[in-house]
Amino acid sequence: MADDSAAIELDLPELREVARYAAACARPALALFEHERPDDRRPRAAIEAAQGFADGARRTKSIRDSAWAAHRAAQETRDAGLAAASEAARAALAAASAPYLHPLAKATQVKHILGAAAHAARALELAAGDDPAAAADHLARARALAKPVMADVLRRYPPAPHGGGRVGELLRQLDAFLR
Repeated sequence: MADDSAAIELDLPELREVARYAAACARPALALFEHERPDDRRPRAAIEAAQGFADGARRTKSIRDSAWAAHRAAQETRDAGLAAASEAARAALAAASAPYLHPLAKATQVKHILGAAAHAARALELAAGDDPAAAADHLARARALAKPVMADVLRRYPPAPHGGGRVGELLRQLDAFLR
């Protein structure tokens, strides 16, 4: 296990792959948000920003701004009692946060790597009547999407942190499998 304060090596191609993975994992849950809020493009814009970075765009303030906008969308749908839509927006937030993965060996950084997959899995689980099979199916797809570089990057960080409720459980399951 890496020292919690140690710096790790993380190059730009690896960071772009993490963002690509996060965007791909968040995308399946987007329809849940857009079904409830068809005129609200904030989560879609966050996923597109992450994908743009993955495809070679610079890491700019606009990516961070899209993450904050997706966060607000998640809060608004949560407050409206739309739990699945809120988790879908959180998946988009996590995707737009992936380009900001820090090269510090802290367990909390694993959320930047796998948070989009975990939140999307929870969104799909909630949409299926809280059926754990829906989350398991999404995590299986997330495992299939992971290129070897994802495991290489994850191994530089401590395991996913404890806590975080059901999303934290899903995060830890995926983390354990990919390592």
